[in-house]
Amino acid sequence: MLCPNVDRHRAIIYIAGHCGWDGTVRVKKSAFIARHGLWTEEQRRKADELKRRVVKEDLNLVRLAWADPHGAARAKAVTLPAFLGALETGYNINVATTTLDSANARTFASFTRGGGMGLEEMTGSPNLTIVPDPFTFRVLPWAPGTGWVLCDEYFKSGVPFYFSPRHLLRSQLQRLANKGMGLLVGLEIEWYLLRVVQDELGEDNVGFPGVRGQPIKTAPAEPGFSYHCESNMDLMQPVLSTLADHFKTIGLPLRSIENEWGPGQLECTFAARPALEAADHALLFRTAARQICRRIGYFATFMCRPALKDYYASGWHLHQSLLEAKSGRNLFMARRDREHLSALGLSFLGGLVRHAAASTAFATPTVNGYRRFRPNSLAPDRASWCYDHRGVMIRVLGAPGDEATRLENRIGEPAANPYLFILSQIVAGLDGIEHGFDPGPPEDDPYNAKLPPLPTNLPAALDALECEPLFRRELGDVFLDYFLKLKRNEAGRFAQWLKETGVRETEEPTAWEHNEYFDFF
Repeated sequence: MLCPNVDRHRAIIYIAGHCGWDGTVRVKKSAFIARHGLWTEEQRRKADELKRRVVKEDLNLVRLAWADPHGAARAKAVTLPAFLGALETGYNINVATTTLDSANARTFASFTRGGGMGLEEMTGSPNLTIVPDPFTFRVLPWAPGTGWVLCDEYFKSGVPFYFSPRHLLRSQLQRLANKGMGLLVGLEIEWYLLRVVQDELGEDNVGFPGVRGQPIKTAPAEPGFSYHCESNMDLMQPVLSTLADHFKTIGLPLRSIENEWGPGQLECTFAARPALEAADHALLFRTAARQICRRIGYFATFMCRPALKDYYASGWHLHQSLLEAKSGRNLFMARRDREHLSALGLSFLGGLVRHAAASTAFATPTVNGYRRFRPNSLAPDRASWCYDHRGVMIRVLGAPGDEATRLENRIGEPAANPYLFILSQIVAGLDGIEHGFDPGPPEDDPYNAKLPPLPTNLPAALDALECEPLFRRELGDVFLDYFLKLKRNEAGRFAQWLKETGVRETEEPTAWEHNEYFDFF
């Protein structure tokens, strides 16, 4: 007679066959993770707990997820026995998602020697091994019987994958750790909630590599342009309540959901967490919100400015503080009266201001994101700072003795890759500390100030990044050349569309942008 739940039965047999008399899970020394020393002792202990938990949870599938270069979540769903195996040997994925731009246009010649990158290990679109991080495991309440875990990518040799944004952020965090510091990050992300008004997908919704199909038809969830209007917010309350309930279950530290300016525009804020955890939360938040909303007839988009009538641009404000690793003391906190930042905080701020143009490509990596940068808006248009001022690039919040002292960088768009956005702050800020950069005086009239302007489009931002040796030195030639080519391919397709259609680019978003980003982010 067959077991009614074959996968669970096999998983139990797997656990029994790999447990010692004391109940600990034996990991083969020859297995990929152990052989290459890819987990800390804490991760190994967490994996032991996880192997028992997934059996008790009676899961059918576990999604092995990873962040692609755009900051979108990719995943494979595996059965329970396969997941338990992945906790020892990792799991194979194709490197292909790394070679595609935002519309899945192949950007690199994968089937030539060097994979179009001059890297022997990238020849032929090879497999990578993804390794689950046990601390990121969740059970998804909206997908019964399904677990979710975030993974890190490695070459078969055990070498970290060059283009993994999570690996790159971890490397910069190690630089901070070597100086006895850590980074605390708070997320404040705006996005749009819309109602789905199309019953099923049609041929127009189907695209092909390099050209996305038309997005699904939607309608506003509320009238908009009545800031913090309670009755308008109440129109969305059933969705907001569902989101809050699911976020709580999966451990996202939601603080608030606010009704913003545009029709259905929302802002979610999250409690501050260590930088890597915060980046993981941003990735999970975006993919979870999209999945949950679609299941109940709504649509979530993190595209900066949809090409819909009267839709206002959305931003991502990144709050950050440096902490002393041993004591947890806020190193940005001022010690003297009438000051808002410590000397170290001012130098970090100086680095952010000095490298603002070069870091913009990481904070605003889409063609559409530059629709935000306009005078007298709630977004910056030049490298400025001031105390508690929403028109500047860096809003300083703090006072002597205030442990919540922080810098709020308002340059980001909600579609930014969270790992690259955050690491850009570390690279620029540490350079400011190491060289004692002065941020200059605060600016309370930022849109009229004689200050360096931010790039006004994606190609200009990429040029600024390429010309700044700091990021090439810290991130390496291999990654920087790769990133520039990937994003220039995206910008080039937009330029080609403008040429072919004769559309004149203005401040308004185009149909190309709407197709490209509305249902991708």
